[in-house]
Amino acid sequence: MKLFFDLETIPAPEELRQVVIEAERKKARNREIASDNEALYRASTFSGDFGRIFCIGYAQDDTPAQVISGHETEILKKWWQIAQSANVFIGHNIIDFDIPFLYKRSIVHKIKPSQLLPIKKFPTENIFDTAREWSRWDNYSQTSLHNLALALDLPSSKDKMDGSQVYDFYFKRRFEDIYTYCKKDVELTRKIYKRMLFIA
Repeated sequence: MKLFFDLETIPAPEELRQVVIEAERKKARNREIASDNEALYRASTFSGDFGRIFCIGYAQDDTPAQVISGHETEILKKWWQIAQSANVFIGHNIIDFDIPFLYKRSIVHKIKPSQLLPIKKFPTENIFDTAREWSRWDNYSQTSLHNLALALDLPSSKDKMDGSQVYDFYFKRRFEDIYTYCKKDVELTRKIYKRMLFIA
């Protein structure tokens, strides 16, 4: 079974705000955000150390995309139940972002993964990363899902929102908009995957 997926993530819980700000300040490469506490807090969205999974969009083979939502522990438990039947995991930038994030959050919550997904800097049989495959594994020529959709003349999933707006939508409790966006990313990734493999 092919499992297409995408994570939507949000910053650390409010009670960890100061811890996160200091942790992010130490690794801030951009000196401009080093003095912006709100930007530093929001940066935790991109790290499984303290950031959280808000939802996981997924599609099995050719079935419609669905979303796993709820408390992060329940999301992870359901995800790994679904994942145990997968032969190939497919997503955009999953080697550098989604898979490490999943593993970190699973360890934090003491939820044992049902599959080992080796993070290697070359192709593997059970992982197809559309960002890596498009760049032919050149770190310097990877492109975003949006730009790849435009290059392939496919409708972008970023028509109503993009990943940088997830926390703002979360803050406004516009959860359904986030779920819809996440599912669109999954559907687009599947179209790109089929295009890359010349599958009609």
